[in-house]
Amino acid sequence: MRIVVVGAGKLGYSISELLSREQYEVVLIDRDATRLEEAKNRLDVLTIMANGSHPQTMQDMDVKKADVLIAVTASDETNMVSCMLAKKAGIRHTVARISDLLFIERSKDEIKRMFNIDLLLMPEYIAAREINRILMTPAALNVEDFADGKVRLFETKVKADSKYVGVPFKKLNMPPSILAGMIFRDHRMIIPHGDDCLMPMDNAYFIGSTKDIEAFSKNFVRREAHKLERVLIIGAGRTGRSLATMLDRQGVNVKIIDKDRERSQLAAERLKNNGISILGDGTNIDLLNEESVSAADVVVCLTQDDKLNMMMALLAKHLGARETVVRVARSEYNDLMEKVGIDIVISARLLAASEVLAFVRRGGVVSVSLLEGAQAEAVEVIVQEKSLVAGRPLKEVRVPKECLVCAYVRNGEAFIPNGNSVLMPGDRAVLFIQPKFSQKVMSYFKRG
Repeated sequence: MRIVVVGAGKLGYSISELLSREQYEVVLIDRDATRLEEAKNRLDVLTIMANGSHPQTMQDMDVKKADVLIAVTASDETNMVSCMLAKKAGIRHTVARISDLLFIERSKDEIKRMFNIDLLLMPEYIAAREINRILMTPAALNVEDFADGKVRLFETKVKADSKYVGVPFKKLNMPPSILAGMIFRDHRMIIPHGDDCLMPMDNAYFIGSTKDIEAFSKNFVRREAHKLERVLIIGAGRTGRSLATMLDRQGVNVKIIDKDRERSQLAAERLKNNGISILGDGTNIDLLNEESVSAADVVVCLTQDDKLNMMMALLAKHLGARETVVRVARSEYNDLMEKVGIDIVISARLLAASEVLAFVRRGGVVSVSLLEGAQAEAVEVIVQEKSLVAGRPLKEVRVPKECLVCAYVRNGEAFIPNGNSVLMPGDRAVLFIQPKFSQKVMSYFKRG
C-alpha cells in the first residue's frame, strides 16, 4: 500500500516513521527542504519538495498511485484542499488534520462531506480527551477504552509499598474479569505468566470490563488520594482550552493561565461554571503562589515548548502541587520527564498517529493505541468471517507469541479469554502486540 503524507512537521514525521516501519510505501511531501532532508536521511520514505495543495502535485505519478493521502500541515485549509484534490486525482482514502475548534464543534460532518475527507484528525482535542480520562481515573498513567466502553485498559506505576509487589500472579487474588496483560520494566516488554510478579516502578497494564477496572484501580491509589477538585492548567492553546472545558463541565474547579491575551479571552469564553482564565506567566512563582498552586490536585503543563513544560511542572511540584501532567511533542523526552519526577507524560503526536494507524490498517481494525512510546500496541479488532481465529479454540490457532489476546466482547458482554476460548465472527477482540509483528498478527483476524 502506498501512502502520501503532506506535511513533514513533527506530526507528519511521526506518522511517516510509524507507517514506514510497518513496510508501507510512504511518500512525504513538504515545501521545506530541510525537513525533507532530515526525513530522507532517517526514514525509509520517498520525499517530494512541492506544495501539497497544488493540483499539479496530485498529478505526480508517485502521488497519483497512492491508496491513502494524509494531510497534516499546520494549515487546516491546506489540509482540506489537499484531500479534495487527492480524491479528484483518484486517491481513494483521505485524512486531514483539523486544529480549529470551531470547525470541530460546528461543522465536522459538513467538512468531511464538502472536502471528501474520510477521517478528521484532531491532535489537540485527542490529547485533551486523553488527559481528562486519565485525571478521572485515580492512580492511572494511561486509560484506554475499547468496544464502545465495555473494556478498559488501565496503566499504573507500581509503588514499592503496593500489596501486589513480589507476589507471583498465580497467588494473587485478582478478579477473574481482569487480566494483568503487560509489564514494562527497564524498557523491556513482559507478557506476565503465573510465576511472574510485579516489582517497584514497573509500568503495569491491566485490562477487563470497565466497571471492574474502575473498582480494581483503587488498589493502586494511595490513602491520601481524594476526589479531583482543583486543576491548574498552564497554556491556553487549543489543548488547554479543550481540557479546561471538559473539566469545567464535570464540576472541577479549573484555573487556566496564559500570557497571551487572545488565548486567555478564548478560554474565558468557554468556561461556564467555576472555571477562571488568568492572563499571566506560568513561570512566575509569585503568580503561582497567588493562585494557590499548592492546593491544586493536578497541574497540567500544555505549552508548545517541551523543556518549558518540564520546568513548570517541576516548579509546581516544588511549590506543593500533588501531581503533574506534561504534554510533549518529542516522545523521546518521556523517559527523562518520568525520571525527574513528572507523574504523567502525554505525547499528542503518538495519540494522533494511533488513529491514523487504525484507519490505514482497516480490515476490521477499530482502534490502535500506542503504548510506551510506540514500543507496544493495544489493538481492537472485529473478528472477520473465515479468519484463522474464528470458530477455533485459541490454543489450537497458535496466534504468534508476540501477541496476547487479552479480552473480547460478545453481545455487549466483556470476557477474559483462555486457551479454550473460541472467538466468533463479529466479536471485538483486544490484543497486545509488539509493533514489528502487527501485520503478521493481524492476518489471523482478517477474512481468509
